Amino acid sequence: MSTFNFHGDISGPSNFGDGGKIEVHHHGASPAEALHLATELIRQLRTEGQPSLAEQAEVVRGELLQAEQEQRPADQGRVRKALEMISLGLTTGSGGLALAQELGRVIGA
Repeated sequence: MSTFNFHGDISGPSNFGDGGKIEVHHHGASPAEALHLATELIRQLRTEGQPSLAEQAEVVRGELLQAEQEQRPADQGRVRKALEMISLGLTTGSGGLALAQELGRVIGA
């Protein structure tokens, strides 16, 4: 059996730690970065004249804020559902769609 020593960065959605504990990391995204993207998404959707979609973005931002205050992970199902509603309501090439996709990538939804 051989042992390989790797001294570089490992990119990917998860990091398997000691004792079989699995720690999931989403590309180094901080809660502040996710909140910033959610706020920007709300602004972009309002600019694009999509008030009902902006409400869905507010749901995402609210969940992120509440999760941060309660020191827990965001409810992935709630966030994913809101982001899907936003994505379905926007056209390809929209700035709002790009932000929604990036936010989903950042928080792993």
